Amino acid sequence: MSTLQSALARIKPVSVSRMQEVQAHIDCQTKPQGSLGRLEEIARRYVAATGRKDIRKKTVFTFAGDHGVAEEGVSAFPREVTTQMVLNFLAGGAGINALARHAGAEVLVVDMGVDHDFGPLEGLLDRKVGHGTANLAEGPAMSRQQALQCLEAGIELAAVCAKQGVDLVGTGDMGIANTTPSAAIVAAFTGVDPARVTFRGTGIDDTALAHKIEVITRSLQINRPDPRDPVDVLGKVGGFEIGGIAGLIIGCAAEGIPVVVDGFISTAGALIASELHPHVRDYLFSAHRSVEIGHTLMLEHLGLEPLLDLQMRLGEGTGAALGMTLVEAALRALREIKTFAEAGVSEGTDQ
Repeated sequence: MSTLQSALARIKPVSVSRMQEVQAHIDCQTKPQGSLGRLEEIARRYVAATGRKDIRKKTVFTFAGDHGVAEEGVSAFPREVTTQMVLNFLAGGAGINALARHAGAEVLVVDMGVDHDFGPLEGLLDRKVGHGTANLAEGPAMSRQQALQCLEAGIELAAVCAKQGVDLVGTGDMGIANTTPSAAIVAAFTGVDPARVTFRGTGIDDTALAHKIEVITRSLQINRPDPRDPVDVLGKVGGFEIGGIAGLIIGCAAEGIPVVVDGFISTAGALIASELHPHVRDYLFSAHRSVEIGHTLMLEHLGLEPLLDLQMRLGEGTGAALGMTLVEAALRALREIKTFAEAGVSEGTDQ
């Protein structure tokens, strides 16, 4: 049995009865029932998934990879920015570093396919599948074997998390032009027109946006990714870092570790993962709603409601870091708010 098959076989649905037990306790706390809104949902889902009421360690994985489709001029930034930003992450100077520090989370950068050989660097995990994908507008972005390699690399990272006591994982990304494969992935699974799921990414103008839509349309026509085969979709129109994110999510679901999913690119990985196993969704928290127009359709397809809507579109795991703080807040409320009986407070009566 392959690493992927083994992980998929171990994914179990989160216990509904356990969630009900947690909610019953919350309903006895000194507050009107339901008054903490979605924090109550977060608490019951986290506890039911993990069996824990606290978090020992939080890690954000920022997966990085280059994209051959950048040759098509679909990004406002040159390809070498991927390498430069990886070095910025490692130096602690990027958005994800600032927000992860705020959240008390570790940041690990995973080189899935950057077009640069970094050598050994602290905080960088070398899982390189290639020096960037091929141009998906001309043919498959990667081979099926490379797609499987990406997935299994992410699954193996989840296994390490389980051994190291990581109780909450966040996903992030870095890869110039990676909104293009992400839009192609959601179009492939939903069958919608690429124009409905394609946006400006790093800030391209109207002419470049029209070209980007044409590139994605062409990639789907040329490659004909099979929505019934998520590995085929990943291989034909995906990215190395998207595959790594998908694998991490699958592995975390197998290990019973909840994942806070960042924005558009991370959710493309979540789509791949959830199409491989439906119960993956039980372990996902959507951090925020991205400005990218295709993100809402992705979330609807997954049945996820984002925790935040801050008009963000940075990626890197920035939204995931913020989402982690809400998970911790929900658990603190669960642990520390006394019940009516404990506090000696009279309960309300139904009117």
